[in-house]
Amino acid sequence: MVAAEQFSPPVAGLGEGAFWNDRTSRFMMVDLLRGDILTLDENGEASRTHVDTIASVLRRRTAGGFVVGVERGVRFLDDDLEPLGDVLSAFDTDGIRMNDGGCDPQGRLYVGSMAYAEAAGAGTLYRFDHDHAIGTVLGSVTVSNGVQWSADGSRVFYNDTATGRIAVFDFDGTDGSFHDQRDFVVLPEGVGAPDGMAIDAEDGLWVALWGGSAVHRYDADGKLTEVIGFPASKVTCPTFGGPDKATLYVTTASLDVLDEPHAGAVFRADVGVTGAPVYAFAG
Repeated sequence: MVAAEQFSPPVAGLGEGAFWNDRTSRFMMVDLLRGDILTLDENGEASRTHVDTIASVLRRRTAGGFVVGVERGVRFLDDDLEPLGDVLSAFDTDGIRMNDGGCDPQGRLYVGSMAYAEAAGAGTLYRFDHDHAIGTVLGSVTVSNGVQWSADGSRVFYNDTATGRIAVFDFDGTDGSFHDQRDFVVLPEGVGAPDGMAIDAEDGLWVALWGGSAVHRYDADGKLTEVIGFPASKVTCPTFGGPDKATLYVTTASLDVLDEPHAGAVFRADVGVTGAPVYAFAG
């Protein structure tokens, strides 16, 4: 069993959007409901930059700078996290906000929405193309969360947390569409709900379990091969980082949590396998 160590103090109400910045060799994340981006130094000390009402997911842009999910769309930032232009809005609906997301191998960005009240079916998974056109990939989702692609780009994994299932689709890289949804893993009762995900170079899927105090690794066939436990119940988002990409960094949440002094901290574990590339947004 892999052991995790605490990397940072409790720094986030709702830690998400975990991301290793290769250009600066720094771990970055968002504190979602505070609308902040956090950059952690080698000692786990965090600097905080406020970017919007919500900051849901963070990725590099191939042109330089970053893209961050905000309440109703995405915002572009320069290398110093300063805003570039207006928000690229995907919707204009009260009571709905963006949540987690990620980029496909072709450099498109996917960000999903959800209701603040977590109303069933109120969310949508959106696609932001290279030319900034916005498409709908999936509708009627509840808590749109992690999205990851297999090494060969032929499959995409997706979590609607409320379902308690990790879904897998065939992926069409020519247009960014998802096809033939089926269950990759159905989580047993009591282990938590699937949140953010990372994928390793062996197509192993590392899944944060909200309410489960753990990250699970599933191999390419959906078999559980590793469990990492944490002293925080709301485990939110893993990503690979470090110079060799063999360290798994994991965010947690302190939101509505009592008697968990480590909730909201970032943890890390040496997991013996390297991470697959985290793609940048080509738009």
